[in-house]
Amino acid sequence: MTQTPGLTNIRHVIAIASGKGGVGKSTVATNLAFALKKLNYKVGLMDADLYGPSQPGLLGTETRPTGENGFIVPVEKSGIKYISMGIMTPTKGPMIIRAPIAIKAISQFLTGVLWGELDFLLIDLPPGTGDIQLTIAQQAKLSGVVIVTTPQRMAAEIAKKGLQMFETLNAPILGVIENMSGFTCGHCNEVTAPFKKGGGKMMAEEMKVPFLGELPLDPEIMMSSDEGINLQVEKAQSVGALSFIKIANEMLAKLEEVQTKSINQEAEKVENAETMINISWKDGTKSSIDSYTLRTQCPCAVCVDENSGKRILRPEQIPLTIKAQTVGPVGRYGIKIQFSDGHNTGIYGFIKLKEISNSSKEKTISL
Repeated sequence: MTQTPGLTNIRHVIAIASGKGGVGKSTVATNLAFALKKLNYKVGLMDADLYGPSQPGLLGTETRPTGENGFIVPVEKSGIKYISMGIMTPTKGPMIIRAPIAIKAISQFLTGVLWGELDFLLIDLPPGTGDIQLTIAQQAKLSGVVIVTTPQRMAAEIAKKGLQMFETLNAPILGVIENMSGFTCGHCNEVTAPFKKGGGKMMAEEMKVPFLGELPLDPEIMMSSDEGINLQVEKAQSVGALSFIKIANEMLAKLEEVQTKSINQEAEKVENAETMINISWKDGTKSSIDSYTLRTQCPCAVCVDENSGKRILRPEQIPLTIKAQTVGPVGRYGIKIQFSDGHNTGIYGFIKLKEISNSSKEKTISL
């Protein structure tokens, strides 16, 4: 079967994220991939943590990818297609690259890899809320995001920031996983909680998102990670393997529900009438916003002070006859506009566009 580059033939792209490092996000991503494969899905895994790539070790292969007609052919292990910067470089040294180069590498992983036909592409994100996360949200139409945290309050509070970022970008939150939630005894399989329990569940309840479940600090998971072993094959009845199957099933059950909720914030159709942008929303409503209003409400750093949030741009600087020359989508959360005055750096989120539209209607009514 002919392989196709990019995300065209991938049903669901799911990001695995965390607020901070050391919570086991990459281990969760790998084992969720194995669990989905066990459930008979076609799965790919993209290691987007360029500065600390873990997937070669977790999957147990250092095989380097090959090329085909200018595209990258992903490596396959245990039926999982994957790509990682850890197998792209010949040395084991640190990746010392600036953000623009990192973004270019991520774009290549998204569009220049022969992923072919997949049910799921899991993206193992770096910790935090930086350029890589934003690039993926802009370039990939995410079906959902899974947030990984440990039980401690501090870890959960930091993870909450990542969750809030993806909510702002209108990426559906599939749920929260609490990792290292208790220690499984290797002899009696009894679970104790040396690090407390419940931080992830409390965060999910507070943020009103699904709680996908708890994963124990299990010796089998740790051993399989160190040795690149697929638990679903080698230790299918272990506590760790069964926990990942349970969470994978829970994630699948939430997939349609959270996507439906997110879709209501999306645009079905955006029409550019130059002096007016007309939007048909997926919830059945419609908006019309004039180009002058959009230009004066531009949210970019040139028009709004990043520290104070105060608007720098003055409305009198914008000609009343300004037009929108081109309008293009940004991920599943907004649009980017090229204006006739040459300005094109603002990204208008759909939530922001609805606010501008509602504000314009209120002004019209008051007049």
